[in-house]
Amino acid sequence: GAKCGIVGKMAAVVLPTDWIKNWEKSGKNEFLQLCRNLSDNKGNDESTLRDIQAPLYELSWHVIRGNLKLDLAANVLNDIMELRDDMSSILADVFCILDIETGCLEEKIKRDHFTQLVGACLYFVSDTVLKERLDPETLESLGLIKQAQQFNQKIVKIKTKLFYKQQKFNLLREENEGYAKLITELGQDLSGNITSHLILENIKSLIGCFNLDPNRVLDIILEVYECRSDQDEFFIPLIKSYMCEPQTLCHILGFKFKFHQEPNGETPSSLYHVAAALLQHNLIELEDLYVHLLPLDPVILEEHKKEITEAKQIARKLTMVLVPSEKPDEKEKEKEKEEEKNEKPPDNQKLGLLEALLKIGDWHHAQSIMDQMPSFYATSHKSIAVALCQLLHLTVEPLYRRAGVPKGAKGGLMRPLRNRRAPRPAETFDELRKEVFSMLCYLGPHLSHDAILFAKIVRLGKGFMKEFQNESKQDDKEKMDTLLSCFLSIADQVLLPSLTLMDCNACMSEELWGLFKLFPYQHRYRLYGQWKNETYNSHPLLVKVKAQTVDRAKYIMKRLTKENVKPSGRQIGKLSHSNPTILFDYILSQIQWYDNLITPVVDSLKYLTSLNYDVLAYCIIEALANPEKEKMKHDDTTISAWLQSLASLCGAVFRKYPIELAGLLQYVTNQLKAGKSFDLLILKEVVQKMAGIEITDEMTIEQLEAMTGGEQLKAEGGYFGQIRNTKKSSQRLKDALLDHELALPICLLMAQQRNGVVFLEGGEKHLKLVGKLYDQCHDTLVQFGGFLASNLSTEDYIKRVPSVDILCNQFHTPHDAAFFLSRPMYAHQILSKYDELKKAEKGNRQQQKVHKYITACELVMTPVHEAVVSLHPPKVWDDIRPQFYATFWSLTMYDLAVPHNAYDREVNKLRLQMKAIDENPEMPPNKKKKEKERCTVLQDKLLEEEKKQLEHVQRVLHRLKLEKDNWLLAKSTKNETITKFLQLCIFPRCIFSAIDAVYCARFVELVHQQKTPNFCTLLCYDRVFSDIIYTVASCTENEARRYGRFLCCMLETVTRWHSDRAIYEKECGNYPGFLTILRATGFDGGNKADQLDYENFRHVVHKWHYKLTKASVHCLETGEYTHIRNILIVLTKILHWYPKVLNLGQALERRVHKICQEEKEKRPDLYALAMGYSGQLKSRKPYMVPENEFHHKEQPVRSATPANLQNGPGSAGKTAATATNAGKPEECATEETDKSKEKSQGTVKAPSKTNTLTTKVTTSNGNSAPNSTKAVKEKEDKEKSGKEKNKERKEKTPASTPEAKVTGKEKPKEERPGKDDKAREAKEKTPKADKEKEKLKKEEKPSKEDKLKVSGNTEFKSSADKEPSKERDVAKEAKVKEMSKGEKAAVTGSLKSPVPRSETSESEREQKRRKLDTHSSPSHSSTVKDNLNELKDSASKHYANHSTATQSKSKEREMDKKDMEKSRDRSKEREKKEEKERKDRKRDHSNNERELSQELKRRKDENGTSSSKHSKSASPSDSPRSGEKDKSKSSKSSSKEKSDLAKPEKSSSGGKKESRHDKEKSEKKEKRDSTGAKEDKKHHKSSDKHR
Repeated sequence: GAKCGIVGKMAAVVLPTDWIKNWEKSGKNEFLQLCRNLSDNKGNDESTLRDIQAPLYELSWHVIRGNLKLDLAANVLNDIMELRDDMSSILADVFCILDIETGCLEEKIKRDHFTQLVGACLYFVSDTVLKERLDPETLESLGLIKQAQQFNQKIVKIKTKLFYKQQKFNLLREENEGYAKLITELGQDLSGNITSHLILENIKSLIGCFNLDPNRVLDIILEVYECRSDQDEFFIPLIKSYMCEPQTLCHILGFKFKFHQEPNGETPSSLYHVAAALLQHNLIELEDLYVHLLPLDPVILEEHKKEITEAKQIARKLTMVLVPSEKPDEKEKEKEKEEEKNEKPPDNQKLGLLEALLKIGDWHHAQSIMDQMPSFYATSHKSIAVALCQLLHLTVEPLYRRAGVPKGAKGGLMRPLRNRRAPRPAETFDELRKEVFSMLCYLGPHLSHDAILFAKIVRLGKGFMKEFQNESKQDDKEKMDTLLSCFLSIADQVLLPSLTLMDCNACMSEELWGLFKLFPYQHRYRLYGQWKNETYNSHPLLVKVKAQTVDRAKYIMKRLTKENVKPSGRQIGKLSHSNPTILFDYILSQIQWYDNLITPVVDSLKYLTSLNYDVLAYCIIEALANPEKEKMKHDDTTISAWLQSLASLCGAVFRKYPIELAGLLQYVTNQLKAGKSFDLLILKEVVQKMAGIEITDEMTIEQLEAMTGGEQLKAEGGYFGQIRNTKKSSQRLKDALLDHELALPICLLMAQQRNGVVFLEGGEKHLKLVGKLYDQCHDTLVQFGGFLASNLSTEDYIKRVPSVDILCNQFHTPHDAAFFLSRPMYAHQILSKYDELKKAEKGNRQQQKVHKYITACELVMTPVHEAVVSLHPPKVWDDIRPQFYATFWSLTMYDLAVPHNAYDREVNKLRLQMKAIDENPEMPPNKKKKEKERCTVLQDKLLEEEKKQLEHVQRVLHRLKLEKDNWLLAKSTKNETITKFLQLCIFPRCIFSAIDAVYCARFVELVHQQKTPNFCTLLCYDRVFSDIIYTVASCTENEARRYGRFLCCMLETVTRWHSDRAIYEKECGNYPGFLTILRATGFDGGNKADQLDYENFRHVVHKWHYKLTKASVHCLETGEYTHIRNILIVLTKILHWYPKVLNLGQALERRVHKICQEEKEKRPDLYALAMGYSGQLKSRKPYMVPENEFHHKEQPVRSATPANLQNGPGSAGKTAATATNAGKPEECATEETDKSKEKSQGTVKAPSKTNTLTTKVTTSNGNSAPNSTKAVKEKEDKEKSGKEKNKERKEKTPASTPEAKVTGKEKPKEERPGKDDKAREAKEKTPKADKEKEKLKKEEKPSKEDKLKVSGNTEFKSSADKEPSKERDVAKEAKVKEMSKGEKAAVTGSLKSPVPRSETSESEREQKRRKLDTHSSPSHSSTVKDNLNELKDSASKHYANHSTATQSKSKEREMDKKDMEKSRDRSKEREKKEEKERKDRKRDHSNNERELSQELKRRKDENGTSSSKHSKSASPSDSPRSGEKDKSKSSKSSSKEKSDLAKPEKSSSGGKKESRHDKEKSEKKEKRDSTGAKEDKKHHKSSDKHR
């Protein structure tokens, strides 16, 4: 049917209808021509015959349809017969098709036409041909046969005879001799020129002669072939020509195989060989033979499944914990199994045949057998795997010789198979794709049987990678990529699983690494991932191996300790060669639980191969990224221990062993990109261990000092660990970062993530954890930036780090981080420019060098100044210049000072080392020499470095001198300038790192020393110390440490100035930073009164100490975790310089003690901090001094005769005045004005009461204010029940904000907070009573001074004019307050007035303290109550009668003054004694002084130690005595104290900020109390007059 269809189609095309119509004219000739053309092709192939059949078929159909007359057609057909010999056969074929087609048709006429046509052609088509091809019925109708039925029967009979009847060659007829001869024929020596053709002739004649059965002859031929299986070339052609009927051959072979299928039967390998050879030569079909072989496929599948379950059971058993009772049963079961296995099933004939096929190289048939079986089932049998390996050896041989043999290797050449049908050996990599790769995939893990082949494949991979990397042509790119993916698949499916099954072959592991290291880590890690998580589950054998590996790993890890690291390490190494993923997975799981394993594990990993180190890196990353593990502990406040353990393992492992870091670094980068900062822990550990750069806030002062020197000094003295041997590892880290372009991205991501921690990650997390993460992020940034700065070359660094404006505006890097990253770049650039300029012109004078340096700075920094402008709104630059800003941010401690001490320390250490080496008798001389040389070289390096730094610092200072005049514009006020400076420079940087904290403090000092215009040092310190609550509360833990360091350095400077008048005069006396006045009115500046004098400076310092105490106590009382933690950290850091004053120290101690008790159970970390601080505080007690030694309390009061009179040592008047200014140094203008206004208002109102009052105001410089405050406080105590309490309550809340307001640049606000502060102080005083007293004193001073100013200072007015509005507000407030408090003030005033100032202040302080105590500290309540009662009594008296009150007040005041003086003197003496003792400790003073100090001590013990008690005692009762003593001593003491006090306290270098706040506070108080104050002042004045 198919044929007809095709022919029909052709015909339709072949004969056009017009040929038929015009047959006689042209059609016939055209047809003949066509047939001639077609017949010219004499071929016998199908297409040629089909072309000829088409026109004949078409012509015949025209006849059948009746379109063409029969005779015409017959003539034409007759004509074309001579064209070809087989033309009649071709025509018969056409007739055959037409016979079938017409037989199917209904129309009889067409059938008749057909038979007529055939009849007409009978004379030129022979009837025999037609009989073959036409139907019997057609033949009958043509008359060629008589009856169709008979014809059919005849056919059947002939067929049966031919095909189904067996020739009965009876055994009797066969003769044995024939078989004997046959065997002899086949068994003869075939070496001559005997061919299979000759033998075949002989066999034929034997069969004929001896009547042999041809089938049995074939069987014998096969038997002999089996025995002589090496003679393929002879037997194969023989069998081919003897019997090429595949079925028969198959049956005979099948019988042979069946024979060996009995139990315990073994099929001989020769039979397999014969079958394989016949298959290879296509003499039989595999499908035919396969059915004869056992076992059946389903049986094989069953067996495979059973193996898998068995393997899984074994694995389960190994991982299960067995109870001892269960074990015996197991053994019995195993015995049963052994018995079952005794009866061996017959051979697997399919596998036997497969092996034979592989041996002769018939891959095609072998592959189809393997495909019938489960995957890897066949190759899991060793013989087959080995055979396949052998075939592979031969196939890769030529390519391996060309591209795989390592240099110098001889190698054994392999003979290719003689057989031409075997796979073609590969010559190029591309040819591997034909068969080699698929062969390898069938082998899978069983390549492990042939280590040599394994090595060859790996080396081919290496050869390919070389070509791949050099490949530049685009057209081959695709081909190469395909090949690469083939090699990766082979690595995944064959090489790694095979390595698993090789028993600890380290060489193979190294060989494989040779290939793997050429892949990027992404490919490698993918391979390891598949190997670890998938491969082991895919083969029963591997399942077993995995279980055994884990079992063994457990065994080793249980026994691993620091002591047996070596032997255990060897066992781990051995185990890791084959199964690193499983082993490391287990080891890491152990480390996550037990972090004490880290050190032994790291040490025991030294026997790994390079590949295993790489796998270890992958396993670590996988463990880190484990999604099932929580990175936080359940309490959500700390990072999980497992993560910390893994991180420290990372650091140790990557440092000790040469592992590629790229993957790990990329992982951290990706985590950061995803906004997760937990994993920075890893980066931190890695940088710390590999580069030796530690980030710790626990540095000692000595280390910090060393860190400000050059690289050598840093390495020697700056770090905890030894940094010497990190050169290689830090180089590796650097290369990894640069090669993968990760250096800058990691920095930027960290800088951005710092805020991300708080605002993006931090939402649900505990504040403590957020702080930790923030610190971790920040510390890692500082550490990483430090690493880059010290390890990258200048070009590398500059190439990678963009400029500051780009960092900030484009990458959104916080400013501090941006400058931190670009700082090294500027330093590099300046130095390289400087070197260029030096080379350009050889001028060697120092002057020229400095000039060149400055030029270099300008060239580099000018663009930076321009860039900086975009970072802040334009308003900022009204106060500070971009140049100043850039200079501040671009310098480091290295530029500001040379740490000579640190250099000396290290040099001395080296000298001692050399001395020790000399004296060491055990050391051999050559080693001595080496060691000494090392020390000498180091020493020289250090000295050279010191010299270099010294020159550098001088250059920098010169540059700053030139710049400083343009630094600060102060277009608004000095106050505003300081605010900007603190806000944009100091605060962000002082919490950036420990060194930056020191830098900030030193920079402030430097700006002061440079006499920078418009920079008010006093104000700066005041702002820094004044209200530290907000800054402290907003720090994280580490920031608090750095902030503490900053305050410590600031206090250090202040204490140094405070300690000695000479130092103060020298370093501050004429400096613009200590001006207390703004010359807005063109006031003559030569006046010494503009400058804060020494005594008032000491008052200010005392105020700062008081403020610090107040803030500390406030923070401790909040109960907030962060407040308490941070303030304790800060206090611990500044312990050396604060507290210096006894009563402040005691107040602090009490609060901290309370914290210890409260937090013991609740928050153990706070408890630990508090206990630590408490202990240290106690040890500092001997160094604390009573307040009157710290500053002269009473001096100013006494001297305060009418305005600005000088009386006694140091002009009190001036001091007072200046003190006021000092107190406020730089609010100077603003706040002073306010104060003066208040004062003036005070004075205004005062007259209404009495003139005396006014006078008092003036005279009482020092006194009045303190008294007033006290008075107010006393009143407050009385009325605490009422208004005051409320006020205080109210104020307590504001108290928390004063600083913010203050810094907030709004002066009015500042003043308000001051009041609040006072209120707060009042409250706080309870716990902090002592502090408060001091605070009060401090405050008193300013207020007194203020009063003075009012009376005597024009300056005030000038300043006052400046800010009338503020004053007005103030005035209003003051009035209100006065009204409320006036009477109270009067009362208190009278109490206080008689007592001289120091006493008053003391008693007031005490009273305040008491009051405070009453509020908050139960312990003091009783005393407080007493005081209150006294006060009340006196108050009530005063209440009755103002005028009498004043007089009586004055008397009382005198009395009190005496008492107070006495007590004051006592305390002064105490303080003096203490100071002296201190001095003695410091500088040995003369003996008599020592004696004095002892006396003082004694006295102190009597009346000064617990200041609160003493102050209380200094009340009327002891008045007569104390007063007299005081008078006599006070004048002497005051001067002495001034000097003495100055010495002891070198420490308060952090207090610029505070001074302002205190001033403000005091002002506020004054405002609040102003009414009272005025009255007090009046009283004071009158008392002075009386005096």
